[in-house]
Amino acid sequence: MAKFNKKKSSELPAINTSALPDIVFMLLFFFMVATVMRENTLKIQNVLPYADQVEKLDKKDLVMYIYAGKPSARFQQSFGTEARIQLNDNFAEVSDIQQFIYSERESKREELVPFLTTALKVDHETNMGLVSDIKMELRKAEALKINYTTRTGEASQNME
Repeated sequence: MAKFNKKKSSELPAINTSALPDIVFMLLFFFMVATVMRENTLKIQNVLPYADQVEKLDKKDLVMYIYAGKPSARFQQSFGTEARIQLNDNFAEVSDIQQFIYSERESKREELVPFLTTALKVDHETNMGLVSDIKMELRKAEALKINYTTRTGEASQNME
């Protein structure tokens, strides 16, 4: 009769790591898809005014942002303390707005151009004369769909 010996194993079996690269790449892909990078670096002070009636924009990729306000503290020596306009990441003059609108339209597909909205993110202390000048340039560029970005309990927009 054969004698069976019981094998006493105090070691744990090796962990199978063959699926680890798949998991790492899946996580990497998830974070690449889910992460949204900030498009513009603000060079102005931008405290938005309050609004009590707001409407949220659906498609953020069809919005062209125009910022207006005093330059932030680190840019005041170079650009002064008067309210300025920022288009994308650069300070601009009122006369540059039309070219900005045209270039933004050219960067979008033709069927999306009628849905483009211009969002004005104007500091609450900005002179209304500057805002009127911006609006006049937008009329000249036929950008008539204007959104005034405001704040409530959450960041929201008030449509004109």
